Amino acid sequence: MKEEDRLRLSRLMEQDREGLNKESKEEALKHFLRVAEEFFELDGKMDFDIVKERHGFDVTVHFKAARAKNFTAIK
Repeated sequence: MKEEDRLRLSRLMEQDREGLNKESKEEALKHFLRVAEEFFELDGKMDFDIVKERHGFDVTVHFKAARAKNFTAIK
């Protein structure tokens, strides 16, 4: 294997172990927030944890809600 390819593979493996970089985490948080606001009246800030597991990641979203927003599906 060429040295260049080995370094590239090493960088990719390191990124996989890290999970999300700062920019990606901020973007994911925006999307989680948008979805949570559709179903809940939020009370405070939202955050999430991402932990590397053996075959992927364990992701936990944290937020406090003042109330749940109920709705009826239109059939």
